[in-house]
Amino acid sequence: MISNLDYGTLQHIWWILCSVVGSLFLFLTFVQGGNTLLWQMAKNDAENALIINSLGRKWELTFTTLVLFGGALFAAFPKFYATSFGGAYWVWMLILFTFILQAVSFEFRKKPGNLLGAKTYEFFLLINGTVGVLLIGAAVGTFFTGSNFSLNAYNQVTWTHPLRGLEAAFSLFNLSMGLFLVFNARVLGAMYLLNNIDFTAMNGFEARLRKAVWINFLCALPFLLYLLVSLLMMQGFSVDATGVVSMVANKYLQNLLAMPMVLCLLLVGLILVVLAVFGTVFKAGTKGIWLAGLGTVFVGLALFFTAGFNHTPFYPSKADLQSSLTIINASSSRYTLMAMTYVALGIPFVLAYVAYVWSQMDSRKLTAHEIATEEGY
Repeated sequence: MISNLDYGTLQHIWWILCSVVGSLFLFLTFVQGGNTLLWQMAKNDAENALIINSLGRKWELTFTTLVLFGGALFAAFPKFYATSFGGAYWVWMLILFTFILQAVSFEFRKKPGNLLGAKTYEFFLLINGTVGVLLIGAAVGTFFTGSNFSLNAYNQVTWTHPLRGLEAAFSLFNLSMGLFLVFNARVLGAMYLLNNIDFTAMNGFEARLRKAVWINFLCALPFLLYLLVSLLMMQGFSVDATGVVSMVANKYLQNLLAMPMVLCLLLVGLILVVLAVFGTVFKAGTKGIWLAGLGTVFVGLALFFTAGFNHTPFYPSKADLQSSLTIINASSSRYTLMAMTYVALGIPFVLAYVAYVWSQMDSRKLTAHEIATEEGY
């Protein structure tokens, strides 16, 4: 059946698959959000250890998903990978560096002979949760605002800005995207800790986390509203049947109206996050992470689909419109996509295994006694 799929269908399938991985990564940034809460929420060593060990059980999933997202883009859309990673290398190097800091921090924070001290590694976790997530948001924002590159006839990239991708963070839209993701990750992180930790004999800890959910949700709202209004009103990049790219007024609003399912994903995703926040804060719920996580995935899918479908360059160029990358001109060959699709048939089994392991790890809440009697992070 796969062998009968035409080239265009395979290209769209792989944009969907890459979008799913990218959206799952946005959900898994609850680890990064939790990292940033450590300094504010933990009032003693027991609370500190609970947060570190709760998040430490999941940090590999976030890192692996980020690598998988990059690998999927490399295999399915190599021209994008070569253009972005080859031209905007400073922003990607800094993102990867912050995630390396996270890995090192969880592994070495309590190692014997630690010369830097535990607090230094905890500061590294803060950097990962703020700088790393903010730059990822800024990079995603360039799917809508464009980047400073041009390609010649041999697809060699020329980056026209000396900051090599870091300039994305100086765009108000991109910066708002990054800050929204930072605060949303903090909301998810607090919800995950509420779901994963046993607060018996932990005076005030649970209340502080619920307060953190509410405060960070309120902090995220202005950036979210700015993003939504800007997205609906801004000029966008469009490609016609001959491959010519031009600027079109209200392009992304047109995309959402032309794709009602994508608009529904966006609206339902936002509603789920709001319901999760209100249930956590005002109903004392502990399951908000799943509702808000699903909502985050839906919003992520809506953003990726809006950026790539309906004759839209998903990686537009501000320096040279005709260098903009689309699903059609940036993908691998039909043979490569077809071979990858056969491999992708195993994805549901991998997800089922991850879900099983996750359920086993979180079958009971983490307690202060368990942390005190077992070696942890």
